[in-house]
Amino acid sequence: MATATAENNVEARPREAGRKNDARRLRSSGMIPAVVYGAGQPAQAIAVDPRQMSRILHSESGHNSIFDLRLDGKSAKVMIVDWQYEPIKGALLHVDLKRIAMDKALRVSVPIILRGEAPGVKVQGGILEQVLREVEIECLPADIPSHIDADVSQLMFGQVVRVSDLPHTGRIRFITDQGQSVAHVVAVKEVAAPAPAEGAVEGAAAAPAEPEVIKKGKQEAEGEAAAGGEKAEKPEKSEKKK
Repeated sequence: MATATAENNVEARPREAGRKNDARRLRSSGMIPAVVYGAGQPAQAIAVDPRQMSRILHSESGHNSIFDLRLDGKSAKVMIVDWQYEPIKGALLHVDLKRIAMDKALRVSVPIILRGEAPGVKVQGGILEQVLREVEIECLPADIPSHIDADVSQLMFGQVVRVSDLPHTGRIRFITDQGQSVAHVVAVKEVAAPAPAEGAVEGAAAAPAEPEVIKKGKQEAEGEAAAGGEKAEKPEKSEKKK
């Protein structure tokens, strides 16, 4: 479950929301700008350690991790709801945090992991294709799973694992359509080369066809040459008008 751990306790400090130069100075000091909101409280601009945020984002629970945010001597349960990376160097630039009420259900998306070896692949030579990689669920914050397993160990060729086949518990309610496909075994696609037209082989051997692009280039060149005489006469007409 995506509950907080001792490693996920984050110290934050308040900051003044200002211009881009203020954000650059903050990042130069080793912190990044963030915003925390929710739980009926006003949004507050804060500064957090990007290394702690990155560890949480790359943990097993990822952005669904719930951790303690310590600010102004108080602690609140929060989770990361949005984040921004620098496009070239990949450095974390900004995060949005949401205060979590542990007694209220949340809607989150969790990854689906396929488990087992499908006989449709091992015995029948098909290909296992995962159609759905995340599923949206609703549950209490303490019950958010890091992932949901999909068993494909009995999956034969032409069969489908659907959302309704995923493990269901009384603590989790699936929001994603129950009939949506999660994974199936499909046949290997073979692309057949088109058969040459009758007489095309003989014609190609006798005189290789000139590429269409080259022909087009020649036609354009000939057209420009033919139009050259007409273009040359236009200045004379304009001189007469003068």
